[in-house]
Amino acid sequence: MAESEANLILIEGPLRAGDVPQLCARVAAARRPGHDVICDVGGVTTADLTTVDAVARLHLAARRAGGRIRLRNPTPALLALLGLVGLTELLGLVVEMEGHPEQREPPLRVEEAVEAGDAPL
Repeated sequence: MAESEANLILIEGPLRAGDVPQLCARVAAARRPGHDVICDVGGVTTADLTTVDAVARLHLAARRAGGRIRLRNPTPALLALLGLVGLTELLGLVVEMEGHPEQREPPLRVEEAVEAGDAPL
């Protein structure tokens, strides 16, 4: 297994409270020194408080193992809910979105132009 795959956990379907202990064990087992555990949540079909609780507990499990998690491909609804309850800032969650520039980074190859008649901002 390649190093990039050794710390990757695919999470799919609706998350329920009963799923959390097994997922936390998987996060702790996937922890590699110097590498975050990547939780690909692109297949998570629900964005509710149970899912938010699961993400918080996964983060706690990673912290106890000496690392942190990165969320890959969260749905817009899940990302919005995590932001609404303050988990993205509180936990310092790192979010990776396929095909989108990372937060606070300008998209590549975009040039801004000003038209002669544009009002100044």
